[in-house]
Amino acid sequence: MSRTKRWLLIYLPAAIVLCIYFLYAQNNSIVISTYKVASDKLPSDFDSYRIVQLSDLQSKEFGKEQRPLIRKVQKLDPDIIVFTGDLVDQRHYDGEASFKLMEGLVKIAPVYFARGNHERGARGYSSELEERLLALGVHIMKNAHEDIPIGDGVFRLVGVDDPTYNHRGDGDADKMNAHLAEALGDTDGSDPFTVLLSHRTELFPVYAENGIDLSLTGHAHGGQIRIPFKGGVFAPGQGVWPAWTDGMHELGASSMIVNRGLGNSRFPMRLFNQPEIVLVELIDERSAE
Repeated sequence: MSRTKRWLLIYLPAAIVLCIYFLYAQNNSIVISTYKVASDKLPSDFDSYRIVQLSDLQSKEFGKEQRPLIRKVQKLDPDIIVFTGDLVDQRHYDGEASFKLMEGLVKIAPVYFARGNHERGARGYSSELEERLLALGVHIMKNAHEDIPIGDGVFRLVGVDDPTYNHRGDGDADKMNAHLAEALGDTDGSDPFTVLLSHRTELFPVYAENGIDLSLTGHAHGGQIRIPFKGGVFAPGQGVWPAWTDGMHELGASSMIVNRGLGNSRFPMRLFNQPEIVLVELIDERSAE
């Protein structure tokens, strides 16, 4: 067989198959990222507290009734599960795919949900899906907080709506400040360790200025396409070569973990950017020393 025929009949088809498999894995093979967080503001007398964070499903399906994704979450044995916005996608809305995920998650642990910009834009979400989620027992955190027992005390879980839900103020920072003020306005004056659920990554300075200890965010989709050793290429609200697309970041005493998300929206492909589940393990700072 000539070299040309060998390339056409063997090497080229094999390269195409490998490329298709690579792209499929990049968009469907879920990875788990784990972060340990210790603080002297956390109560004593607990081993660890496990928070699983999901974000930006965008109505994507992972197998029949989301079972592969649900099984991965279950294996992490979370104390609570949080979802930081864009459970649905306003352009290719599929309420059933989103509902099936939540239906499976509430059987594992309590689920807390902060709404993203796609919930605001999807016509079918507020009229149909939100009522079904509430009936499941999902805690929809509409500029609200809840003190969660941990060890011999509590930590404060805060959830805020995406700025698109707020028609007051002059910009996203003003709107988010108003959301945080509403969420924390009826606190009892105590200052426990605070975990914020917010869709918007680019508003990290606002969270830090408001004294949030740990923010869990999404929205950036990991930069969609990632260049090895360089990072994400583009993120909404941050533009080209965004600063915050994944991982853990710090501003003063405040930290933020950015979830790369599960699905896609306008751009239908991920590259070097697999769908992600984040596990946050709160630990007693005294036991971490």
